Amino acid sequence: MPALDPSQIAVVLVNTSHPGNIGAAARAMKNMGLSRLILVQPEDFPSGAATARAAAAVNVLENAVVVDTLEEAVADCGLIIGASARSRKLPWPMLNPESCANHVVREHKANKVALVFGREDSGLNNEELQLCHYHVQIPSSPECSSLNLAAAVMVISYELAKCALNDETAGDVAEDEFWDQERATAEENEHFFTHLERVMIAIRFHDPENPRQLMQRMRRLFGRIRIDVMEMNILRGVLSNIEWHIKNREERKQPPRGATIEQIEDALDRDTAARKQD
Repeated sequence: MPALDPSQIAVVLVNTSHPGNIGAAARAMKNMGLSRLILVQPEDFPSGAATARAAAAVNVLENAVVVDTLEEAVADCGLIIGASARSRKLPWPMLNPESCANHVVREHKANKVALVFGREDSGLNNEELQLCHYHVQIPSSPECSSLNLAAAVMVISYELAKCALNDETAGDVAEDEFWDQERATAEENEHFFTHLERVMIAIRFHDPENPRQLMQRMRRLFGRIRIDVMEMNILRGVLSNIEWHIKNREERKQPPRGATIEQIEDALDRDTAARKQD
């Protein structure tokens, strides 16, 4: 298995309340060869407490990126794995730390990866977990099941380092090594889900007043498939054509044959503007 490329793997900490945990997480990362740290609305950063706990990993803190939302943190990632200690009402593809490491090590050269860790007291909320392709759960004693944030980062980081050095899997070939297209990024997926929900509402298949977990299930479906950019363009094109036919069914207009998504959406925008003027 090739060595880890730290530029392709980000550890994302969401709304961390204690700066010491940020420093300790940075130290755990550097111990295991990781360097990209992204902080989503930390309550106290930069902080002397974080620097003190980081020890020799101060450079990880100095290069940390602070953002406002998890969507921003993972926008360019093709593989997102969120740490979760809770059982979900809606089951999600679940990994243990070892299988999580296998996924990351095999895919990270082709797709940027985000390893997402939540708040010390409550972890990641449902909306944040739904941004993830997989959830990872670290086995622990029922008598004390909640791990310290930095300890959780160390466990996952250690499994990554161990997997990268494991000669027994050196001959394995990752799917993305021979795939012809890149995976769709988180940002592209979010645009798709917004588009999909809009169309399902328009055809009266989805009632936002009574959602019945429909969008969560659609997220789980496409997250499990993990479509590539070409498949994404096809799906967006289908949705755009559906919108065209909905808006033009009275006039029986047809979208230009072979039109791109952008051309169809521009035409829809012009048609909507014309209707408002009328």
